[in-house]
Amino acid sequence: MKYRIAIAEDNAFLAKAVIEKLSFFEDLQFKFKAVNGAELIGKLELNHNIDVILMDIQMPEMNGIIATELVKQRYPQIKIIMLTVFDDDENIFKSIQAGADGYLLKEIDADALHRSILESIQGGAPMTPGVALKTLKLLRNPQEFAVTTNSDDELALTKREVEILEQLSKGLNYNQVAENLFISQGTVRKHIENIYGKLQVHNKMEAVQIAKNRRII
Repeated sequence: MKYRIAIAEDNAFLAKAVIEKLSFFEDLQFKFKAVNGAELIGKLELNHNIDVILMDIQMPEMNGIIATELVKQRYPQIKIIMLTVFDDDENIFKSIQAGADGYLLKEIDADALHRSILESIQGGAPMTPGVALKTLKLLRNPQEFAVTTNSDDELALTKREVEILEQLSKGLNYNQVAENLFISQGTVRKHIENIYGKLQVHNKMEAVQIAKNRRII
């Protein structure tokens, strides 16, 4: 049986290196690559017959943590392994919160990557040893770390932006939102542009989904 693998990675050189590592194993089949989270979501809408996604974190337009959150919401059966150069507490914590099934550093060799993919498919949570130690620390002291993450810029929505998200979550269109909040449609559109930028999303459905997942609304 061949396991179908997709990659989200904006660095062409690094993506090529990962694809080369996958090619060593007959039970792995590379299906497609996306250069950011938004493109990944679009490709999954066309073909979500994927077993594992190897997800970079820092990508333009939509980063890997936001993309992980959205993929897990829509396609919970797909395993997601973060494959990144970042091993800091914040990225590990956010990735786990978003639903990542594993967390590996890009320096991993081909054999270890292969074992990790199989482990995730079998229900495990593969992690680079150093990351596993940090994860244990985060699990032991979640309150201590949570304090440092409450002021993230991406969540710094204004009161008006939250009101608009609440309206959108009810399925209202721009005109109805404008009427309910006594503002113009142009003002609504501007606020929504700001919301998209802060949440790193590209449409109303994604914005509402992220806001609900993070208990903004």
